[in-house]
Amino acid sequence: MFEKEKVYNEELLLNLSKGIQLIVKREDLLHPEVSGNKFRKLKYNIAEAKRLGYSKLLTFGGAYSNHIAATAAAGRILGLQTIGVIRGEELKTKYKDNPTLFKAEQDGMLFEFVTRTQYREKSDLSFVNYLKQVYGDFYLVPEGGTNELAIRGTEEILKEEDKVFDYICCAAGTGGTVAGIINASTERQQVLGFPALKGDFLFDEIRKYTNRTNWDLILDYHFGGYGKVTQELIDFLLNIEKKTGVLFDPIYNGKMLFGVLKMIEQDKFPENSKILLIHSGGLQGWNDIIKGE
Repeated sequence: MFEKEKVYNEELLLNLSKGIQLIVKREDLLHPEVSGNKFRKLKYNIAEAKRLGYSKLLTFGGAYSNHIAATAAAGRILGLQTIGVIRGEELKTKYKDNPTLFKAEQDGMLFEFVTRTQYREKSDLSFVNYLKQVYGDFYLVPEGGTNELAIRGTEEILKEEDKVFDYICCAAGTGGTVAGIINASTERQQVLGFPALKGDFLFDEIRKYTNRTNWDLILDYHFGGYGKVTQELIDFLLNIEKKTGVLFDPIYNGKMLFGVLKMIEQDKFPENSKILLIHSGGLQGWNDIIKGE
């Protein structure tokens, strides 16, 4: 699709108790603009769009969406027109103050701002037909990029050398990355997803893409919901960067890391556990925090 960087595993040296090892898979280094799981999800979707002769990609997302940012960047790199259907009609007059959306516009993305009620109808055929009347024919990529082709991409995150890990931990938005990792894991491994949104609806979403049972969702570390952060979380992540040199984003991966370390403190992992953290990118989320969005 486009050039990608080398991903590697890096140990987080945090003086953990009971011989627990914490290793981070640096998927954030996969591509300078289309990083981590967004690269994985778009890889086969864009290949399919090009195979079918589409020149436009249309997708959905919120104000802080890593997927919107990545789709816009991929479109610019590959010469495809991108359209983002954005949740929140109020953003129409102030999106330039939002670093994620402003960068997406600079990358050539056109926006369709809709109310939250309209956004809930994003899968309805009548709404899709309306969008086609406005923008012409397009290849539709679902919210967060999650579909069967995306799962095919996220299944490529785990490598042969990752079979040594007992636990694999991953942030979750739409569940596509977690589902791919579950499919690629071994039977002895336990996959833990950390939703960045409130609620337990992701259990059903993930089950659409996997029949495996070696997984669970940890629902306690969303920090109030999608796009919500606290000063405690920000201070925690900056301290982790100072100690390890690895920066995690505050919207997804940072919440997952916070949760894993709390679970270690609470003796939720056995002695000498080897834990692999998936750093799925999304560092552009820091721009929104700095701007105070």
